Amino acid sequence: MHSRTPAHRTGRPRSAAADTAILAATREALVELGWSKLTLGDVATRAGVAKTTLYRRWPGKYELVVDAVAELFDELQVPDRGSLAADIEGVVLQFAAILNRPEARNGLIAVVAEATRDEALRERLRASVVDRQKRLVHEGRARAERRGELPPEPDPEAAARAVDLIYDVVAGAVVHRMLVSDEPADEAWVRSFTSLLLLGLAGASRAG
Repeated sequence: MHSRTPAHRTGRPRSAAADTAILAATREALVELGWSKLTLGDVATRAGVAKTTLYRRWPGKYELVVDAVAELFDELQVPDRGSLAADIEGVVLQFAAILNRPEARNGLIAVVAEATRDEALRERLRASVVDRQKRLVHEGRARAERRGELPPEPDPEAAARAVDLIYDVVAGAVVHRMLVSDEPADEAWVRSFTSLLLLGLAGASRAG
């Protein structure tokens, strides 16, 4: 097993504009070239930056793609559609729409496969995508509690475990459906999945 460690950055401060251009160029290359043909040199050319600028920011191709894909998932929002069920359906449909994008699909499949044997990359994927997107569960649950749809959870540790479980169930189901089974997560499937998830949440609330 090999591992990567983040490069220590010294010298001039990072340019947000350069970062934005590099990540956008990475997604463009994933669409046009696919994972196997994507190179850091091509990304640098597309972004209009020197290769040294790119290498100062990302130690390798996998780390670059993680950050490029993470930006797509940062677009996710929990819409206020009036009920917990409708809110869940809304965010799951958004998630599915992102996974339908070739840059997300190509990049995610590649980095997840590599992360199974690269601990540092696995941690980067967890921090950049998984941990950042758990905010959606926090937001959705807080809104449901304000509506009286779910009881508050006074125990912080139990609340954190619930957030982890809900996120794992939602993300795991959608990723498996679309990237493993290669089936669509369409509105009918999302409605059925949401009904099943709500049954679990109701049971957990009664057990608590």
